Amino acid sequence: MKTIRHFISYYRPYKVVFSIDLLCALTISIIDIVFPLILDYCSTTLFAQDATHILRLVGFVALGLVLLYGLRSVCRYYVSAQGHIMGARMESDMRRDLFEQYQRLSFSYYDRHNTGIMMSRVTSDLFDISEFAHHGPENLFISLVKVVGSFLILFFINWKLGLALLAVTIVLFVFSLFQNKKMKRVFMDNRRKIGEVNASLQDSLAGIRVVQSFANEDKERRKFEMSNGRYLDSKIDNYRIMGWYYGGTNFLQGLLYVTIIVCGGYLIAKGQMSAIELATFALYINVFVSPLEILIEFTEMFQKGFSGFKRFEEVIDEIPEITNAPDAKPLSDVKGVIDFEHVGFSYEDNETILDDVNIHIKAGRKVALVGPSGGGKTTLCSLIPRFYDVSQGRILIDGKDIRAVTLESLRQAVGIVQQDVYLFGGTIRENIAYGKDGASDEEIVAAAKKANIHDFILSLPDGYDSYVGERGTRLSGGQKQRIAIARVFLKDPKILVLDEATSALDNESERVIQAALDELAKERTCITIAHRLSTIKNADEIIVIDDEGIKERGSHDELMAENGIYANYYRLQFQDREER
Repeated sequence: MKTIRHFISYYRPYKVVFSIDLLCALTISIIDIVFPLILDYCSTTLFAQDATHILRLVGFVALGLVLLYGLRSVCRYYVSAQGHIMGARMESDMRRDLFEQYQRLSFSYYDRHNTGIMMSRVTSDLFDISEFAHHGPENLFISLVKVVGSFLILFFINWKLGLALLAVTIVLFVFSLFQNKKMKRVFMDNRRKIGEVNASLQDSLAGIRVVQSFANEDKERRKFEMSNGRYLDSKIDNYRIMGWYYGGTNFLQGLLYVTIIVCGGYLIAKGQMSAIELATFALYINVFVSPLEILIEFTEMFQKGFSGFKRFEEVIDEIPEITNAPDAKPLSDVKGVIDFEHVGFSYEDNETILDDVNIHIKAGRKVALVGPSGGGKTTLCSLIPRFYDVSQGRILIDGKDIRAVTLESLRQAVGIVQQDVYLFGGTIRENIAYGKDGASDEEIVAAAKKANIHDFILSLPDGYDSYVGERGTRLSGGQKQRIAIARVFLKDPKILVLDEATSALDNESERVIQAALDELAKERTCITIAHRLSTIKNADEIIVIDDEGIKERGSHDELMAENGIYANYYRLQFQDREER
């Protein structure tokens, strides 16, 4: 019932359209029910009179029927057009809510879920929900009106034959409910399997350069065939159950006609029913059977829509782990003082990444984090903008607990340049402007100049309007990195995190980008994660972290004098160069 109430809530903005839609559906149903009565009146009353009387009245009957069917056509247009538009708008509303929920969810959610599966909920699931949102209530309403109206008239014509038909109809509905449970299970399985297909496809296409560079097309084809085959098996189960469903209901519908012939013949033989009444009865059976077929189709539509909406609800009901505190206040006038006080962090599998970390960073200071991969350096920096929340302890900026300030203001104060740069599909201008909403062309150009990318951009045929390709595939690693730096220049944060920003670049690109990063780091609190120790020699403090915590801290000269872990790292990296 909770799910149904949630689903109904999406009708609220369209109450007027929905009400008119149902009114039109009611009108269509009544006209369909009335026609056999008009035909019965004509055959038993009107056409039994003399020719003059028939000719005088038949025109009025024809005019009435034309008006009725004209009204029916108008109602059918509204149901088909406005009803579908309402369903499309509801689908759009759900897609908006789902997208906004995806934006709210924390990094930990994305660590656990596949992008392809999430996309299938936005596309295929919502399409089936939209179809059900429009056709479901309308079909159910039309069918119930026709079935109930037909039954009342059938009982009025001959209640004994009506009872016989009611018995067969009850058997039909019991059979439908029994098959309905099977269909619910198989449709949910369909949803999961198509999500796996989408996940496999998205993974393969996103990594197509890696696939082809390793000549692993056959491997990817086999992986896709496995998920595609599982989906096919699920669909086969689906259609077998549907085959039994439609076959069984079709047989029971046939029994309705058998019941009319057998019971009707018996009642005529007993003088309890006339042949004309039986003919009218047969006409109403057609009116009666048609909505039964619609109800049967509604069952399939309901299961598809309901299973899709359940998956939609799974995401909507997900509670974001990172949210604003009820009394959160904006972080303003940021200086850039950062304190880690007894900070600990563990993932959901309880694997401890950080334990009792204490670091004080003064405003404007340059701090470097070094150590082996997996030591928690990136995790430590991810805690500052609250991509994850600390498991213990707290982090302060300018003396304020970051959990007591709004997420937006906190993340506006922190700029991040990573090794793996993500550029959005679009132009260079749009990607740089991502750093500041409403940035002017002058600001974009100024940011590009500071990032040492302006001259390169002007050398392109379309300049700042050049298309970067999906994920920036038309640009080199160094060019993408400088656009990312320009983006952060435009953002102008007081706290800067450089996460191995130059580790994947050649020496020439590293030199150019390091100059841009040095410019970017001026008058900002800067935390640098680096494996290339040449980039951090001038840091105010270097902190050595491994999986057991902080091991060493000090300036480059101090740590070299200690002759410990850092000095060993440095010698390993530079001994060959120094020998040469």
